[in-house]
Amino acid sequence: MGVDERRVPAKLRRMGNLLLGGNRDSSNRPRRGWLWLRAGALLVAGGVLGILFTSIPGKIKRGLRELRSPKPAAVATDEADLRRQIESSLRAEMEEKLEHELAAMRKAGDVATKKEPEPDKPDTEEAAVPVIPSLPGVVSDVRLLRPGIPFKTEIKFDKGGIASKERVDAASYVAFYQLSLRLPAPAKTLAELETSSPMLSKLLPGLPGLLAGAEVSAWYGKLYDNKVARVRRDATLLSEILSKHNFFDCETMLNLRAENGRRIFYLQADMDVVSDGSDGDRLPEMPEAIINSAYYQPFTSYAWPKKGTAPNPIIAGWERRIKDAEKELAERTTLAVRKKWLRERLAYLKRGLADLKSRSFLIAEYDPFIVVPVSVLAAHNDPFAPQTGDFALVIYGDQIYPAIVGDGGPSYKVGEASLRIAQQINPRALSNNRPVSDLKVSYVIFPGSRDAERSAPDYAKWRQRCSELVNDIGGVGVGYALHEWPDTLPQLTPPPATPPPATPP
Repeated sequence: MGVDERRVPAKLRRMGNLLLGGNRDSSNRPRRGWLWLRAGALLVAGGVLGILFTSIPGKIKRGLRELRSPKPAAVATDEADLRRQIESSLRAEMEEKLEHELAAMRKAGDVATKKEPEPDKPDTEEAAVPVIPSLPGVVSDVRLLRPGIPFKTEIKFDKGGIASKERVDAASYVAFYQLSLRLPAPAKTLAELETSSPMLSKLLPGLPGLLAGAEVSAWYGKLYDNKVARVRRDATLLSEILSKHNFFDCETMLNLRAENGRRIFYLQADMDVVSDGSDGDRLPEMPEAIINSAYYQPFTSYAWPKKGTAPNPIIAGWERRIKDAEKELAERTTLAVRKKWLRERLAYLKRGLADLKSRSFLIAEYDPFIVVPVSVLAAHNDPFAPQTGDFALVIYGDQIYPAIVGDGGPSYKVGEASLRIAQQINPRALSNNRPVSDLKVSYVIFPGSRDAERSAPDYAKWRQRCSELVNDIGGVGVGYALHEWPDTLPQLTPPPATPPPATPP
């Protein structure tokens, strides 16, 4: 059975031939269009090569430095998992950006080849242009950028002097650009929280009492510090700047404490979808589109030692990529900068391959888990900061879903859950289609509640543990109960039994 092909991330389905030009016939192209195409292609290709041939980008190194060091030896495994997650997600982001660059280059080439050259106009008295250009006046425009940001422009023309003087005058050609954002305030009262999630006090009758002593988590401020830093970094790259949706994705982060001392990390946000993970023991077959994808992340921060003999299905795709990289590295024609990139890529792939052979991971399509920023997961000195494996409740509408903290995400956004949870809330949810876009999802996490040893998911056990934890903070409201997760993994066919040795006569 494997993973439903319809649930393969959209970016996997878009994979295909991105080569510029292909075998298109160019014999009848106007020379002017061909020159334009070559110039445009060279410009874009230069940018693509800059991405492709560099060593691990600085942002990967910056991401790895987000994890504080040194750490106690007891959390060494968590550190390695979180570092791997950062590197994996950033490499996937870089490769996806490369695909977009190639697609844009191909699109630009198609437009150039289809555009018909304008016929030359006869030199007539009617076609003559004025000796002195007239001022066009102020040109204004307002359009919505791809990240959902209204972009207002105004172009103003003034009369100047001769061109040779205007060319060297810095004030003759000037652009002013100002990006205005409002930093939101965290919700702290029950009234503010129930603006987005009106059922909270009915589902968790003990919550109003907990809010009396609530403190805004320091991670709320750090989250928005990270958002501001990212906006400042990308402010001039308007197509890549953090979207308005992702900037305003967090209603609050609160540190709560029950009378018995139980700590709660409360997060109110929307819900993005994670579709990562793999486990040969529980799901030995997956679609070829996933196995061969450079974007699919087969790891999750929550992992445990592999028990069975069935290989992880992702291994085949990773071994092919290693073989292809080694072949290209051995070729004499491969450039030195490309070889450096290939060596780094090979080291990453081999580390990942070793993990795939020795460990099992959560599977987002089947396992109910949530994602927390890696910067929070790594904060072992904060007693309210969740860690991988901690138990959690996901509340939406009048439903309460038991889950665990299963993966680490970017440090500049919050609100993400596995495809299993997302599709339970909204059956139309996919990796590129949020189940909830408004800030109506409550994530109630119990720091320090994780099991001492990690093992394969046991949904009934997870639910029982979440039930015990919620009782520590006042229990569930009358008439409500925690959701029960059925096991939807394909049933594995047991291997045929070995016949007993024949008894000698």
